[in-house]
Amino acid sequence: MKKILVIDDEKPTLDMLRLFLEVLGYKVLTAENERSGIEIFEAERPKIVMTDIKMPGKDGFSVLEKIKGIDPSATVIVVTGHGDKSFEKRAFEMGASSFLHKPLNPEQLDIALKKAKEP
Repeated sequence: MKKILVIDDEKPTLDMLRLFLEVLGYKVLTAENERSGIEIFEAERPKIVMTDIKMPGKDGFSVLEKIKGIDPSATVIVVTGHGDKSFEKRAFEMGASSFLHKPLNPEQLDIALKKAKEP
């Protein structure tokens, strides 16, 4: 079973994504902040990570940078409800595979996940 880590400070978003991703056959790991997300990533080594940008403390850009530093082959999907084109540009420059806006569109999420599975 393919593992995916979802990092978001909003519990309802984590719950919704867990349900959606489990239906798609993923083992879903969740974290509510950058620190616990990095700890889970180091312990579990999922190949796909979804992270929110705006979180208390360190943001999703910090998550993206640390994940790519630990495992450059990891796929990071960045999600935000507040981002603009400059956030999107920065995320791609830092190695994100996809950039999604909240509320998440299931079709866009599906495309991002298929892209993540590509070699």
